[in-house]
Amino acid sequence: MALTLPGGRTLDLRVSGPEDGVPFVFHHGTPGSVTPVRLVERAVHAAGLRLVTFSRPGYGASSRRAGRSVADDAADVAAILDDLGAERCVTAGWSGGGPHALATAVALPDRVAGVATIAGAAPYGVEGVDFLDGMGEQNVEEFGTAIAGEEDLRVFLDREAVELRDVDAAGIVAALSTLLPDSDRAVLTDEYGEDLAANLREGIRLGVDGWVDDDLAFVTPWGFDLDALAVPAFCWQGEEDLMVPPAHGRWLAAHVPGAVPHLLPGEGHLSVGVGRIEEIVGELAATL
Repeated sequence: MALTLPGGRTLDLRVSGPEDGVPFVFHHGTPGSVTPVRLVERAVHAAGLRLVTFSRPGYGASSRRAGRSVADDAADVAAILDDLGAERCVTAGWSGGGPHALATAVALPDRVAGVATIAGAAPYGVEGVDFLDGMGEQNVEEFGTAIAGEEDLRVFLDREAVELRDVDAAGIVAALSTLLPDSDRAVLTDEYGEDLAANLREGIRLGVDGWVDDDLAFVTPWGFDLDALAVPAFCWQGEEDLMVPPAHGRWLAAHVPGAVPHLLPGEGHLSVGVGRIEEIVGELAATL
């Protein structure tokens, strides 16, 4: 479904699960889209919650919002909750969705009961973490290009998108070869591999605007004060992650106020969520 926002932008939105369930607002990765991951859907529904997914501006069928910051995502979530008639929610973000989930929790403390980051990125340029250190070759090139600016970044991402536009699970392994430890390659099979491929395809179906704007937002100030977070928070991170290295998770665990850390050996960027999704959902459900 399409949700029209004040000002005329639209968001591609999907809601599933019990009609009386509290929303579980899920922020997709970078790139990504509204297309749900079925293992997440099952875990959320089993907890009695409604799964809410949406394509961030510029992804899939969602209107672009050029120059957006990470913080800007919170207003879109507020509009979604208003449309659903929901006073409260919990929220989680995987990978590039992690900062957006934190932004939502900071901006909407009266509506967000709890927040989780799953392999979420730390801010760029902060003391205590080298943003690029430990990333696989492709991410070093991508974010190095993002730092150089939109023009160079768009050329880079247009080239990357060619391989992903019709990708399947096997193609993800080939396309992201420098970013996948064995723990991640092992989960890119069957249902999850199919769902991740569908999520990526939909995100860049009409272009790379959302991907460009995400990357630019990550290497500029997020637009909110992380110290202002006032709700229960949980940080999940795999120690084998080559997309968002473990130093990011350790930084978040140390700097997100009151965060419960889950820094897991033997887990990668994908496997940490695939293998622990019931625990992640359960922690958040318990905050309600």
